[in-house]
Amino acid sequence: MTQAANALFNATNLACRRGGRLVFSGLHFALPPGRALILRGPNGSGKSSLLRLLAGLGRPESGRIAWGGETISDDSAAHRARLHFIGHADAAKPALLVGETLAFWAGLHGGGADDVTAALAHFRLERLADMPCRFLSAGERKRLALARLLASPAALWLLDEPTNGLDAAALEDLLRAISDHCAGGGIALIASHLPLTLDRVETLALDDYTPRGRALAA
Repeated sequence: MTQAANALFNATNLACRRGGRLVFSGLHFALPPGRALILRGPNGSGKSSLLRLLAGLGRPESGRIAWGGETISDDSAAHRARLHFIGHADAAKPALLVGETLAFWAGLHGGGADDVTAALAHFRLERLADMPCRFLSAGERKRLALARLLASPAALWLLDEPTNGLDAAALEDLLRAISDHCAGGGIALIASHLPLTLDRVETLALDDYTPRGRALAA
């Protein structure tokens, strides 16, 4: 992929080891503001592991991850404050109301009541705002998790299979949110098995950086 001269977020010669196995090595990317990166690869190729490294939830075997030229581990608190990481767990407490849950997450990142209202509307959750999370369907819980993206500002979005459980309308809501985020100068990295229609997007194939992938290429 293209190495951007004005990159804000980049990884250099990144390697990941999991359970004693080298998952990938030599991985690199450089993303300027306003760009999305789709992570492709079969199960086990390291998409989720890469996102966790980029979120600062683990240390790479080797290589460097930097934001604005500074290694993210040099100031972990600042890096956490600039990102939203949406993984497979929805992190919704069953007894809390939908609105309360979103307001809690918004408060952690400096979002306000207007942000929460806008997020509920974008992901069509307004009528569920006073419902306890234990009554939500799987798709509704996913939409609530994704609404965190809009309930408070964050320059970096890290999304692990965010389309799982979404119907066609919710998928369009998600794509529009990502497009608007990038149009405003944000950066998004998305692990997805589905093709996603987005502008300002590049693709990173994890197979290109796995031992198996390099052996096949040779």
